[in-house]
Amino acid sequence: MATEIRVAFLRFGLFLLILFNLWTLVGCHGDTRSFPSSAFPSGPTIQRLVVIGFQPAISNGERPELVRNPVTGTSFMSWPVSEDVTDWLTDQLFEMLAKDKKTYLIPPGQARGVVHSILMSDTKLGIHPLEMIQNVGKAFGADAVLIGQVYRWQDRVGTDYGIEKPASVAFDLSLVRPSDGGILWRRNYDKTQKSLFENLFDLDTYIQSGGRWLTAKELADFGIKRLLAEMPLPPAEKQGKDEGRADYSGD
Repeated sequence: MATEIRVAFLRFGLFLLILFNLWTLVGCHGDTRSFPSSAFPSGPTIQRLVVIGFQPAISNGERPELVRNPVTGTSFMSWPVSEDVTDWLTDQLFEMLAKDKKTYLIPPGQARGVVHSILMSDTKLGIHPLEMIQNVGKAFGADAVLIGQVYRWQDRVGTDYGIEKPASVAFDLSLVRPSDGGILWRRNYDKTQKSLFENLFDLDTYIQSGGRWLTAKELADFGIKRLLAEMPLPPAEKQGKDEGRADYSGD
């Protein structure tokens, strides 16, 4: 009996060691995907950034389908997402950028005002989304425009410690260069929370959540922080004296 107990403990210890090594190798990149960029190897210089924010890939009332992002050309299976969700995500995105104070920000409210003006003056009603983004960036003399799409937003069904259905979100962020429409950087976050036993590679989320089942907002909050941590923005100390953050005036 004592021998069997010792063997069981040894097996459990070996399991933990393997788990730790896998976690170290994989890190927190298991649920994000990067794509080729047209940026220079050293990374773009972004001192002035227009934040348009998030848009739904499919609006409420439409059927789920495979959607091609008109800016990046990548395709994702998408579900209807409400504007309340994209507005909340945009608020979170801007607040996180503003806290870092890494670059001068043009807030979503001002950016969308220019978008509206461009659409109203587009007599042919055929301006390409990428061209419109370029025009918005040029209007503010920006180095880049930040825009994202939301492809899936499903909140959990249940409570912190017991669910019928977990939260699931998918969205991306792209930095567009106004001068030529080049994609400086793009990143995708695609996450459905799973229990630790279902996915041993998801220890990072398990630790951050404290073992709870997250809401869609909590899961998305993790995702935005993760994407922004990899965005090529300059360190705060390199900013000029006239640089800072613009106040978010809303829509």
